[in-house]
Amino acid sequence: MSTSSTVDRAFRAALYATTDDALDTGASLLAGDPAADAELARRGEEFVANAWRRGWQPADLVRIVRRELDEAHLRLVTGLIRAQAPHDRPRGPRWTAQLDALGGPGAAPAPRTDRFSHATAVLELYRLLLRLPALESLDETAAGAGGAAGPGGRDRRPESRVLGRIRALLAKAEATGFPEEAEALTAKAQELMARHSVDEALLAVRTHTAEGPGACRIGVEAPYEQTKAVLLDAVADANHCRAVWNESLGFSTVVGFDADLEAVELLYTSLLVQAGTAMTKAEAAQKAGGRKRTKTFRQSFLAAYAHRVGAR
Repeated sequence: MSTSSTVDRAFRAALYATTDDALDTGASLLAGDPAADAELARRGEEFVANAWRRGWQPADLVRIVRRELDEAHLRLVTGLIRAQAPHDRPRGPRWTAQLDALGGPGAAPAPRTDRFSHATAVLELYRLLLRLPALESLDETAAGAGGAAGPGGRDRRPESRVLGRIRALLAKAEATGFPEEAEALTAKAQELMARHSVDEALLAVRTHTAEGPGACRIGVEAPYEQTKAVLLDAVADANHCRAVWNESLGFSTVVGFDADLEAVELLYTSLLVQAGTAMTKAEAAQKAGGRKRTKTFRQSFLAAYAHRVGAR
């Protein structure tokens, strides 16, 4: 029997059914034919390439696998993404940054496991990839957005001194244990972001490189997704962007110009860290006052935090 035939039989048994028995049948076929491993991996790369054609990006795949499956599947999908990347076309700097965030081939060594368990995990992952819905494409190279063209689509200029200062301010805001100081530092960072956005727009006009808006997806992770989506919407609005939350897939699509999108990503990520620090301090005060920490308290705290950020 050919390796392709083994994989085809396993797929027919497992991928188009949802029962554990079907999964076990497919995994048994693959576990019993080590020669089929290379073909199985090649098919996985095809699933990844098909996800790209359906509008998904590396960070999207990682996010959905982390949301729906577990660490074993996460290692598998990152390996497939890295293996497929050399055969892919250039897709722009955001895409490259997402690939870089996966780490190198040895970034997450898989623990030893038996062939049946490995084949089961592979088929579970492929089931998920097969059922992914189509998303709107945010392909940078197709959109033609941004500055000077290079082999990967847009080439971003080296990070400016202003962005370095913004990152430093947000890092200090995340590190401090005093919410008032964090708020002041974040406000200063937002002020610099606004200036940077204006400077980028003026530069684009002067150099005749102005382009239309682009878009990116930002994960909105559990728990308290609704409140986090409200926070992201407030950050986007403050930076001349618009955010649309996709609750079922766990992300918001943010539309705006490049400098503003970068500001939204930086600030939202930092504010989540700051909110966690502030909530921990507030919970400690609750506990000291004899009141129990509850999910309702955390939800209310984050909602109030998002409202305060939006008002500010």
